[in-house]
Amino acid sequence: MPTRVVLEVASKRAFASAIDWPGWSRSGKTVDDALAALVAYAPRYAKVAKRARVAFPPDAVALDVVERQKGNGTTDFGAPGVAARAEAEPIAPSELMRQTALLRATWAVLDAVAKRAEGVELTKGPRGGGRDLDEIVGHVAEAESAYLGQLGAGPPKGASHGALRSAMLGALDDAVAGRPFANPRNTKKPWSPRYTIRRAAWHVLDHAWEIEDRATPGG
Repeated sequence: MPTRVVLEVASKRAFASAIDWPGWSRSGKTVDDALAALVAYAPRYAKVAKRARVAFPPDAVALDVVERQKGNGTTDFGAPGVAARAEAEPIAPSELMRQTALLRATWAVLDAVAKRAEGVELTKGPRGGGRDLDEIVGHVAEAESAYLGQLGAGPPKGASHGALRSAMLGALDDAVAGRPFANPRNTKKPWSPRYTIRRAAWHVLDHAWEIEDRATPGG
């Protein structure tokens, strides 16, 4: 069965996201570049699916573009910034379990990559740019706190990264079940659970793969 892909196209950048595989989302200057990058990263994403114990089909690189959205400034900046129409659909409990298993796997990948990179000097960009390891990990935690707020739940104050992740999973479960959040936030246009998972998983993997590449000579 072909992999359903959503395109997000802005003036300078395009994103291709596998809508049923949160975190498998890549960008490029053009749609063709983004689709090619998505295919190129399939082996790396397969390891995420394996960690989540979710079967990743061998023909996953057979792509089916099911939706095309107009991108925005966030897209051009370098992040998938537009929810797909399909992400407004309700999630069955079994699908929520599958998607959160993949989200958990992205966290596990980041943790493992960061641990291996401890004490390693990450390569810098052409002009010396790039966060160090602690800055990247901290940045991911800050982003996840913001994503939790976009879902409509307030992040726990002063919580560890692990507690923040638990709060994210709990809020997703509450949102899907239609329960009020334990710590609600006044969010005018809350993200859907599907988009929240996709955006969070993409961000985690994007930085996990960045660390992996920058910690490897010639990466």
